[in-house]
Amino acid sequence: MSTENNSNKFKVVIGLLSVILIALAVYTFTLYNDSKTTVASLENQKDEIEVELEGLIANYDEVIQDNELKDKDLLAARERIEVLLDSVKDAEANIDLIKRYKIEVGKLKNERIVLFKRADSLVAANQRLAMQRDSTNTVLTETIKVVDSVSTENVAMSETIKRGSVVNAVDLRGEAVIVRNSGKIVDTKRSSRADKVRACFTLAPNPIAEKGDRTLYVQVINPKNNLLGKKAVYETENGTINYSEATKVFYENEELDVCVMVNALEADLVEGKYIINVFDGEKQVATTTMVLK
Repeated sequence: MSTENNSNKFKVVIGLLSVILIALAVYTFTLYNDSKTTVASLENQKDEIEVELEGLIANYDEVIQDNELKDKDLLAARERIEVLLDSVKDAEANIDLIKRYKIEVGKLKNERIVLFKRADSLVAANQRLAMQRDSTNTVLTETIKVVDSVSTENVAMSETIKRGSVVNAVDLRGEAVIVRNSGKIVDTKRSSRADKVRACFTLAPNPIAEKGDRTLYVQVINPKNNLLGKKAVYETENGTINYSEATKVFYENEELDVCVMVNALEADLVEGKYIINVFDGEKQVATTTMVLK
């Protein structure tokens, strides 16, 4: 009887172990399938993010190319999207990563709305400017006819045209920069970290200005009243101009963006307010200031 009881107990234990093993196998299989489903879902979401980012880049390309815009904010935003796209492609999908990328895509979409509205305004302004330029050309043609008929008026009008032919520089801005070994340029507000000073501005359109090469001279004066850069001298009919750097551009009576990089000694890059002037020949066409910490 004892032997039979032990045999029955052994069978029961074996049965329980079999049930447990079967349940464990089912659980493991289910967990494995759930894991595969989760990974597939994350990969799909990652692909969707890549498609959205590629779409954003295409949007920026279309606006920049169709309207021939060289707006630095549009170009910078497009570059940030490309960097994020490269990061997404190289990353291994996981829940936290997908969540973070979706937030970034949302921010980029909101930024796109703001920048594209501003781009539309810029295009409209350029169209108005073109209409004004056409109107100015018409008026100038009629004026020249009158000037040709009266010698005294011809002298006065020639002087007026001479003054009006000056090309003005707008949106002058100065910024200290760090030049990496790779050639990459990074803005900085700290004098101790800066390598050079960059002056950027836009030559305004002027339909009656002379087309061709123009030499522009940039002065950068530090808080100690020291001139940075080449410290060269330009001789004019009315005196001399000390300048930090010069650049030659080809002006075609249309808006032209210009940036000039000015070298600087470490001792000349100090804290305080810097003065930046731009000259077209002997005429000063723009001035601004910048402050370094």
